[in-house]
Amino acid sequence: MALYRYTAKDKDGKTVAGMLEGASDSEVAEYLHGSGLVVIAIEAAKTKGRGSKSKKHRVKTDDLVIFSRQLATMIDAGVNLVQALGTLSEQMENAGLKQVVASVKQDIEAGMNFCDALAKHPSVFSELFINMSRAGEASGMLGEVLDRLATYLEKTAALARKIRSSMVYPVIVVSMAILITAFLLINVVPTFKSVFEQLGSTLPLPTQILIGISDALRKYFLFLMVFLFISGFILARYIKTKKGRYRFDALKLKIPVVGPLFRKVAIAKFSRTFSTLVRSGVAVLSALDIVAKTSGNKIIEEAVGNCRNSVHNGEPICLPLSKSGVFPPMVYRMIEIGEKTGELEKMLSKIADFYDEQVDAQVSALTSMIEPMVIAFLGVVIGGIVLSLFLPIFRITEIVAG
Repeated sequence: MALYRYTAKDKDGKTVAGMLEGASDSEVAEYLHGSGLVVIAIEAAKTKGRGSKSKKHRVKTDDLVIFSRQLATMIDAGVNLVQALGTLSEQMENAGLKQVVASVKQDIEAGMNFCDALAKHPSVFSELFINMSRAGEASGMLGEVLDRLATYLEKTAALARKIRSSMVYPVIVVSMAILITAFLLINVVPTFKSVFEQLGSTLPLPTQILIGISDALRKYFLFLMVFLFISGFILARYIKTKKGRYRFDALKLKIPVVGPLFRKVAIAKFSRTFSTLVRSGVAVLSALDIVAKTSGNKIIEEAVGNCRNSVHNGEPICLPLSKSGVFPPMVYRMIEIGEKTGELEKMLSKIADFYDEQVDAQVSALTSMIEPMVIAFLGVVIGGIVLSLFLPIFRITEIVAG
């Protein structure tokens, strides 16, 4: 992605200029055309100095929420945008965001639009953030739009935290189960093996199998670790490719039990993002572009991209969504009702709320289901190891007693 400086004419014939981020000048031209502007010139923006403005900053979502909420409050209170940014940059705790906000303030003082100043920092401000700010700035409702944006970021971050936190316990339990099993096979079983060799009797089949697994694991442990590392590295690189990412995202949606969860999370994010953009005054075609790019799943991105093309050709939004096979009937039926009644944003918001609740319920159910499954796994595996180790001892005891 690169920055491009553009000059264009709006519907009233006024000349507008600014900067946009895009993969190419043709993509920027297409976006401007979709926004109702007549393009005059587009050129790549030159970066000067030591590259401080292009430097990537690590900014947490919570920091952006606080920034958006405070800026919205100050604007609604009648504080000048430049003055508000100056005040926020002074009190900002995050050093990276502090530097970025100060840079945005300087660009606005130099005559740049707020959204174009934000676009110079794509590592901090997403395309969603920039376009919503653009719509708010154009409509004179920047404060209200920033407040909506903060609410959107809070809800999406809360959903992500909920999923991560619910997965911590199962991951810890499964990891402990694997470590305990590996410890028994590598350290405990060989001790019993030396005892059995001294006895000299024929070992039961389960014991022989257990000892064989233990010997193989000890002998090839290093090779196994190297193999797993290389396999993981190759898989990670493959997933980063366009084809690999598409197949991986398609597989995620088809995995039993967790596949429906991934689908619900993607639909919730799609609905919430689309609703927020439409409510903020972003054009539907531009909103669909942003929703597709921020979906987080290539299958959803492709479906929304096809929807955008169909809408551009005059079709209603619900029709291509129903043909995609990705969205459940309830989603595109409610969108259809929203289009007919002029309450698309309201319907999308209801869909998002519904799927947020569905995700919450399914995550709780998965967590409750994983716990007994892991306990059963531990019981079977560790119990099987212990039983296999004591079978020869039981046999010897029977012989001695007889």
